[in-house]
Amino acid sequence: MPITTFPKIFKLPPPRDQSSVSLESALRSRRSVRAYASGPLTVAHIAQLLWAAQGITGRGGSRTAPSAGALYPLEIYVAAGNVQALPPGIYKYLYHDHTLVQTAAEDKRAELSRAALHQSAIAKAPAVVIIGAIYERTTKKYGDRGIRYVYMEVGHAAQNVCLQAVALGLGTVVIGAFRDDEVKQLAHLPVAEQPLYLIPVGR
Repeated sequence: MPITTFPKIFKLPPPRDQSSVSLESALRSRRSVRAYASGPLTVAHIAQLLWAAQGITGRGGSRTAPSAGALYPLEIYVAAGNVQALPPGIYKYLYHDHTLVQTAAEDKRAELSRAALHQSAIAKAPAVVIIGAIYERTTKKYGDRGIRYVYMEVGHAAQNVCLQAVALGLGTVVIGAFRDDEVKQLAHLPVAEQPLYLIPVGR
């Protein structure tokens, strides 16, 4: 749905739960892709990718990725640079109502690329999924071992994004090499939240 101005809260189109691409085919086709075509992504692409990362799938708040103790420490953002009907900026995914809220204005891909040791895939991708975590949500129950559970969970979510990208005919790569403080500042992450993954996505 084209819009001329971006509201503070943006309702995403509903995610699909059917695809012509089988899970087995997506698993076989998944590869790390670092070069992308110049065309934009759509808001529907973004909605589907974010839902795959951490979307609600059940009445009790169950999500697309398993979580130790159902404590859900992950927070999902997208840095949009070339997405139809979505002005450049960084947006937080509000999974409970499948919406976006802007946390930073303007295109931040070049700055994110510099923070990620100048990895060009981040600067050139139409959008970059950012996954952060609030460790205390898990460690308050499991102590230091909860940190391990958070790392497991972010891996689950990242793989979901990668497989969903394949099903959408898109390419992506997972990136963990970046300066945490710079990414945190660019995305305006809260003090307790730490960035764990950058996932550029494009055609």
